[in-house]
Amino acid sequence: MSIYEQHLGRNAANFVALSPVSFVERSAEVFGDLPAVVHGARRLNWRQVRERTARLAAALKSLGVGRGGTVSVMLPNTPEMVEAHYAVPALNAVLNTLNTRLDAPLLAWQMNHCEAAVLITDREFAPVMREALAALEREHGRRPVVIDVCDSEYTGPGDRLGAHEYEALLAAHAPLPRLDGPADEWDAIAVSYTSGTTGDPKGVVTHHRGAYLNAVCNAATWTMPHFPKYLWTLPMFHCNGWCFPWTVAMLGGTHVCLRRVEAEAILAAMRTHGVDHYCAAPIVHNLIVNAPPAMREGITQKVRGMVAGAAPPAAMIEGMAGIGFDITHVYGLTEVYGPASVAVKRESWADETLSEQTRLNGRQGVRYVLQEGMTVLDPEAMAETPADGQTMGEIMFRGNIVMKGYLKNPAATDKAFAGGWFHTGDLAVMESDRYVKIKDRSKDIIISGGENISSIEVEDALYRHPAVLACAVVAKPDAKWGETPLAFVELKAGAEVSAADLVAHCRGLLAGYKVPREVRFEPIPKTSTGKIQKFQLRERAKSASAIE
Repeated sequence: MSIYEQHLGRNAANFVALSPVSFVERSAEVFGDLPAVVHGARRLNWRQVRERTARLAAALKSLGVGRGGTVSVMLPNTPEMVEAHYAVPALNAVLNTLNTRLDAPLLAWQMNHCEAAVLITDREFAPVMREALAALEREHGRRPVVIDVCDSEYTGPGDRLGAHEYEALLAAHAPLPRLDGPADEWDAIAVSYTSGTTGDPKGVVTHHRGAYLNAVCNAATWTMPHFPKYLWTLPMFHCNGWCFPWTVAMLGGTHVCLRRVEAEAILAAMRTHGVDHYCAAPIVHNLIVNAPPAMREGITQKVRGMVAGAAPPAAMIEGMAGIGFDITHVYGLTEVYGPASVAVKRESWADETLSEQTRLNGRQGVRYVLQEGMTVLDPEAMAETPADGQTMGEIMFRGNIVMKGYLKNPAATDKAFAGGWFHTGDLAVMESDRYVKIKDRSKDIIISGGENISSIEVEDALYRHPAVLACAVVAKPDAKWGETPLAFVELKAGAEVSAADLVAHCRGLLAGYKVPREVRFEPIPKTSTGKIQKFQLRERAKSASAIE
């Protein structure tokens, strides 16, 4: 035994399990009088948020919630959603944030799969949750305790479904003396479900250590100052809001809540509350870019946005720069707590043309500072591809900001971690500066006449047309070429352009074989977080080909 192992063990004075719950206690202790939550007419400081969180934790504890128990929540971006992110982990329980756009059968499936003991639900979602709870009881014999939230900013219809009302429940319980968190930082903090576009969704289980570290990474990546004013345009149900509920707590910032993600509401909140940070999918940034300039009047502070996605359109990045918003591009997946890499901006990039800056910023970049590994590997040989910007491989991660695994799915977990890396399924190249650039999802590469076509490259070309609001390119089966690019397009309000015009536009930017053979002006299906659901478009493409 080394001399450094003798009489130098862990104890309560020198070792505490890492958990983002500790950020709430610190901000209440140090910044208790500072604003923590803004929601309509409601205002809460950090001392009040900590007390409400401790009351919720006490209430949940009285209902039998403890280590390893699951609390499902069906909530928009409201103070109650913030408090759930603090109270549930404080009990060493597991938070399951439900996607507010799912249908009842899938909601019932998820609550059964994660064995939810308690459900906290907003009255707005009463119709679908009533149906989901009935299905859960009928098909699985399970009925969680239901707590209804009657949000002050919601005036629409919606019945109460449970025996408990949120505010009354908090009032009935004295706050816990301390938000303790877990005994073991490897304990689960949340279970978040993937979209389930093929087969059942997978329950991604994350841990306290990873959530703590990624919350810190968010601040380091964005060089966020103390006391940021953060606008909730990103749904907190998506990857636990990319860990930003905990980042904002760490910095003693202000959560500016928003029930509805609409351009006018976003810009009004920025103007009224001095918002300086927000996160969103590309489609939400596009809402801001394309909003009437009058809506942006009065926003004089520097606004910093974070955008994630396999490939945010270059036109969107250029558009945000054009209105003076500073955009940071990050990349990740639910399995890595949301963002886990960033296109770190170098000072020298400022000397480049806007077009080159857009290209550089549009890359997936390099690993977060506390993520131990990110690279591009040949998924068969598990060897790193050369940093030549040409050789394609799969993006892989390893480190503390990687999930525990998939709930009740050891086969999928083993497959995801094969070779000691987490396999993302995203195909990319490593450029000479070791920044990663995605070329496509493995299933989104179009193979036409033996040539690989990146749907992302074609979409970037389409987005450069001033009439295009949203687009998606998928493979259409073709008797001669095997597959050809098919583009689905949504136009900006009042814009007019023909399919032939868009094809001609693409021909000026792309090699001939990459140009869409067909353009359809149709609504593009999207998830609640703004991601385009290409699997639905592929089905449309196949159906059309079968008819032809």
